[in-house]
Amino acid sequence: MTEKSTALMLSRRQTLLAGATMTAAIAVPSVALSQATSHLPKGTHFMTSSFVETKDGVQIFFKDWGPRDAQPIMFHHGWPLSSDDWDAQMLFFLQHGYRVIAHDRRGHGRSQQVSEGHDMDHYAADASAVAEHLNLKNAVHIGHSTGGGEVARYVAKFGQPQGRVAKAVLVSAVPPIMLKTASNPGGLPMEVFDGIRSGVAENRAQLFIDFPTGPFYGFNRDGAKIYPGVIQNWWRQGMMGSAKAHYDGIKAFSETDQTDDLKKITVPTLVMHGDDDQVVPIADAAELSVKLLKNGTLKVYKGYPHGMLTTHADVINPDLLAFVKS
Repeated sequence: MTEKSTALMLSRRQTLLAGATMTAAIAVPSVALSQATSHLPKGTHFMTSSFVETKDGVQIFFKDWGPRDAQPIMFHHGWPLSSDDWDAQMLFFLQHGYRVIAHDRRGHGRSQQVSEGHDMDHYAADASAVAEHLNLKNAVHIGHSTGGGEVARYVAKFGQPQGRVAKAVLVSAVPPIMLKTASNPGGLPMEVFDGIRSGVAENRAQLFIDFPTGPFYGFNRDGAKIYPGVIQNWWRQGMMGSAKAHYDGIKAFSETDQTDDLKKITVPTLVMHGDDDQVVPIADAAELSVKLLKNGTLKVYKGYPHGMLTTHADVINPDLLAFVKS
């Protein structure tokens, strides 16, 4: 290789590195930096990621950050996203000395793409596989949207007898049941969910732009501050997953009746919901859930959207911390 070609390669590399640095600096939205990175623990030994195999042979990806002797907080993501959706919360709680864990649901993110098991029972069992593998005890489980349904099923079925769960949080969560039925007249009609199914089957890539651009973050509201990077990150997470998992997951989050799950939960449970949630309307979700919980507390956020964990992390994170410490 000549000196001229070597110099040219180095010059190109320097240009690319500089460009990447500038892009990273420009692309990070303020909502993700609200609490984030100051005073993080020193060193790298506390940050790991790996896979655990479930009883039915599915590889589930998880992240495990923070001191191993600290109280664990496990996060459960919504449809059709991944554990990356919890970045702002994981950094925040890591800063406060907690051990934070998040996993990708089967068929989502980096977890194995499989044909079967896209239902609330398997979701909860997969979460249990992670918790058992890491031997989590006295943990706080926080779920958003579909992840809230996963938390409710996990706590009711796996978490309480073994003392693995100290508290639970349901954020913009789908329980008790989203679908309109004879026993749930305030639910959404099947046509809504059939429309989402059609979007996944016909043009998933476009649906995964339209959904975060519109109702998910409330960016369709007059005066809303729109973060293109947040929309792109939603698309990125969604497209990492399996179309089959996403398609089947619509039935799981809309048609699963979790009334009995909520009744079985005895640990302190915080229910957080925005009153402008256009995806999971509060009246048929949080306001019903808190009535079924034995030890539940409802906290309503005026004007907040479904994705308030991202758009209003500066408010939600301290509230989560206060509940965890209480």
